[in-house]
Amino acid sequence: MRFLFVSGGSAGAVFPITPLALAARNAGHEVIVGATENVMPLVAATGLPGVPITPRTMYDFMQRDRHGNPLEIPKDPHERNLFNGRGMARLALGSMEGLVPLVERWKPDVLVAGALSYAAPLVAHRFGLPWVRHALNMGEPSIIDLSAAAELAPELEEMGLSAIPDPDMYVEICPPGARRPDAGPAQFMGYVPFNTQRALEPWMYSRSGDRPRVLVSAGSRVTADYEADALSALVEKVAGLDVELLIAAPQEIADALGDLPENVRAGWLPLDVVLRTCDLLVHRAGGNTMLHAIVCGVPQLLIPAMPKQVGMSARLAEYGAAIMLTAGEDDSPENVAKMCRELLEDPSYKARTEELSREIAGLPTPHDVTVAIADMVRARGGM
Repeated sequence: MRFLFVSGGSAGAVFPITPLALAARNAGHEVIVGATENVMPLVAATGLPGVPITPRTMYDFMQRDRHGNPLEIPKDPHERNLFNGRGMARLALGSMEGLVPLVERWKPDVLVAGALSYAAPLVAHRFGLPWVRHALNMGEPSIIDLSAAAELAPELEEMGLSAIPDPDMYVEICPPGARRPDAGPAQFMGYVPFNTQRALEPWMYSRSGDRPRVLVSAGSRVTADYEADALSALVEKVAGLDVELLIAAPQEIADALGDLPENVRAGWLPLDVVLRTCDLLVHRAGGNTMLHAIVCGVPQLLIPAMPKQVGMSARLAEYGAAIMLTAGEDDSPENVAKMCRELLEDPSYKARTEELSREIAGLPTPHDVTVAIADMVRARGGM
């Protein structure tokens, strides 16, 4: 059976779908991953074959309207979510130029797409193919889907559709205990951490000394122009604690931090390994990073970088596995340090995180979900 995985334009879109794609290939199915050209090196790093479906980046579509006019990122949280939906819809339209001929030539039996890859349902409808929607994190606001549908209204009308077609299956990777209350039926799958690797050093998989180990991250997309200041600010707020401090960042950003104290290490870190040695994660609420920490049983201090991350952060905090602070409001250096100490000293946060970790461990595996997808395709009269 041929599985075509459709992804977006960042590591946060590629990595969540990779475990299922690898499972499908390991089960003997043919697999191709379609994504923006700029993330092809990430796809290649997974060991999966990739096809670029647009030469433009996700940011090109986010930052310009259909006519090429530049757009400003809204400051209002609700408008920012609408902005994200419209941008991802334009990415879908731009991806059609590569995705349609790929489907015509390769003839997949099923499409599996990341939750914000709106090209997949359009192509699936056009070719009469089953499609599977794959969650990318713990659940983004439904307003993003509605905004995308509004942006795609002309194309949907041309196709005789009044809305984006529903998937034949929804793969959920959020543990049930922290799921969005309005989330619908789903095929659950245990989250499998995936990230690019590097040669491991002993300190990455073991630790010495009695000081707590705290990891700080602002995500994998940090550049000198994006989130670098936020990362530096987080580091400064945590640096005064009596801890061993790890800073996860692209190597060029880590190098720019200069000489570091003896209790600080910085660089590109394989989170799936390093997090298992940590006592606390302080970060900007990236969806993959959040789920990584849950799997590893690590409590979190969350300071969401985008409005779409607030809901999932709040649910994790309400569950008792994290504390959420709002950037620019209650994330002063004193309060960040205070919350870090609470998370390190109160064992209930780790206990609640480990509850969610056990939930994830008990969910169906990517292999189980591969079998479920193949059975669904056959039941529809496919291969």
